Amino acid sequence: MFRRKLPLATNRPRTLLKSLPRPLAAIAAAAFALLGWSALAEAHITRIVIVRVESPTFEGTSFGTVGQYEKLVGRAFGEVDPNDPHNALIVDMGLAPPNARGLVEYSTDVYILRPVDRSKGNGRLFFEINNRGNNFSFGLLNDTAAVLNDPTSAADAGNGFLMRQGYTIVLSGWDAGVAPGGGRQTITVPVVRNPDGSPIVGPALEEFVIDNGTTMTGALTYPAATVDKSQAGLSVRVHYADPPTAVPVANWEYINARTIRLLPAGTAFQQGTLYEFTYQATDPTVSGLGFAATRDVAAFLHHASTDDAGTPNPLAGDVRFVYSFCFSQPCRFMHEFLQLGFNEDEQGRRVFDGILNWVGGASGGFFNYRFAQQGRTHRQHIGRWYPERQFPFANPVLFDPISGKTDGRLRRCLESGTCPKIFEANSANEYWVKAGSLLHTDTLGDDLKDPRNVRVYLFSSLAHSAGVGPTGPGICEQPRNPLVANAGLRALLVGLDKWASSGKEPPPSRVPRRADGTLVAPLPQTAVGFPNIAGVTYNGLMTTGDLFDYGPFFDAGILTILPPTLIGSPYTAFVPQTDVDGNDIAGIRLPEIAVPLATYTGWGLRAAAFGGDDLCDAAGQKIDFHQSKAERLAFGDARPSIEERYPSHHTYVRRVAHVARRLHLERFLLDEDVKRYIENAEASSIGR
Repeated sequence: MFRRKLPLATNRPRTLLKSLPRPLAAIAAAAFALLGWSALAEAHITRIVIVRVESPTFEGTSFGTVGQYEKLVGRAFGEVDPNDPHNALIVDMGLAPPNARGLVEYSTDVYILRPVDRSKGNGRLFFEINNRGNNFSFGLLNDTAAVLNDPTSAADAGNGFLMRQGYTIVLSGWDAGVAPGGGRQTITVPVVRNPDGSPIVGPALEEFVIDNGTTMTGALTYPAATVDKSQAGLSVRVHYADPPTAVPVANWEYINARTIRLLPAGTAFQQGTLYEFTYQATDPTVSGLGFAATRDVAAFLHHASTDDAGTPNPLAGDVRFVYSFCFSQPCRFMHEFLQLGFNEDEQGRRVFDGILNWVGGASGGFFNYRFAQQGRTHRQHIGRWYPERQFPFANPVLFDPISGKTDGRLRRCLESGTCPKIFEANSANEYWVKAGSLLHTDTLGDDLKDPRNVRVYLFSSLAHSAGVGPTGPGICEQPRNPLVANAGLRALLVGLDKWASSGKEPPPSRVPRRADGTLVAPLPQTAVGFPNIAGVTYNGLMTTGDLFDYGPFFDAGILTILPPTLIGSPYTAFVPQTDVDGNDIAGIRLPEIAVPLATYTGWGLRAAAFGGDDLCDAAGQKIDFHQSKAERLAFGDARPSIEERYPSHHTYVRRVAHVARRLHLERFLLDEDVKRYIENAEASSIGR
């Protein structure tokens, strides 16, 4: 992520004012105004409008001692001072149209679930940073459907975990690329123009990942400034490492300024390929306002009594602590939220007391740029040409000899005293495709000590998006890994709350380390320890730490060289070492891994028809053990069979119970999930 370095003194004018005696503070405020800080007008929520109330919701279901819940749906309207140093790192803020007060306006959806009897809430605001507008927390913590944007029925509450805990649950929009509909949380931010009012025009890149034979059109994120085909280009390749092949100009056309297609009309894009389209785009938006909106909505709900018109804050007096939770893309957003200083509101207060990031890897994202594309994700097979992985990767402040910079995700919050407690939790997939190891190694590959306010956890052998989609092979070579981390995430949320609210230290980080040999290079295979299994390909492929040249204005958030020029791959990442079964040795080994019925991996390869040999994006794989010794010997499988591992049903149940209870003692499982694991083992047919 780029930097605009500001003198430290300009980063904290509010804090400085608060520290002065009142007469001096008044003089200083006047001086600040003369220096161009616009009297330090605060970014804040000016108006909140609740348009729908459902009380009670979940068909009147009562959750433990907390009771019933109600739903409030509305929209918040905010404004940001482009001259305030707190907002200085938002790209193109100075080009956004100001209102009469010189402030930049936005509006965002707000979705609230709270106890009907507000006195029975736990005083914690659970703020889900949504994924492309979608709610994943109910799927990950309440064991419901993976995406549940407007939970309403009793069944939608799932196991009711978040409600039984007494959380007030909030979602709001931050991703300007999310289109309305489907209950998604959206945000509206302004289009920017040149100082003379003319449209901004610049290069943009679209990548179309084609995993079917029916795609006929390619949608553009921004409108083309011109449909003159000489100002654009289309190329195709199968693998990331392949040189792109230009598609002749006669073989494609604009349908309109937002859509292209191949010619002759009706020609499908080729399955298993990547198409890149570069063009001159126009009408970029201030996408970085999503950071300010998230900050300001959380601060308003935490601290405000009313909005500017006197409308009551619906959570006034209810909130003592604020925690964020996210899945994947928004965790990368939260990495940059923290890095850019947005965990300090404009009154110098901490915004989020705790942050629980699930499967964010060590990456940022294409969030705070001109012509940003927030939904892009960088994996081994896709999205490699978009800016996502730039130093810093880890939370501690470090010197990077590759870039020559000294930085860290925590640098600004350490300066302002607003750092939250942080849990970085990842699946094995993030080590293979999101450089997860760079969260706890430096850029030369040496282990790092954890900052006092950070813990890092690996959920061993899990995939990135398990539980979100189907589990068959699909576009992958092998059946996809179905295991989920839900039970462990519930325990981590409880631990984060105790740490942030009462200071109880959480479990130590549990990740593979270079020092003990459990964090290794992906080749040779013998160093990783992954077994040879008939029909399963191991090629050691992972995402490399590519460094690109996007042009001379990249540090200002403006990309002028697209596709970018590859400089090299200097940032080395590592992967977890496995046991003889192929399951990860280090990390939090849930009972499915510690008492396995299969080999589970965070990585998997694509099927031949879908770009075989490249990694299968977010999917891992499940490679079942054979039932008997005779079967495995017939297949030449060295992994012991299920009957060899578990000679009786009692043996299997006892081992599952032992692992589950140990994880409970280590605070990686809650008692209710220990019971569930044991009950499921008892109900199984293993060893019968």
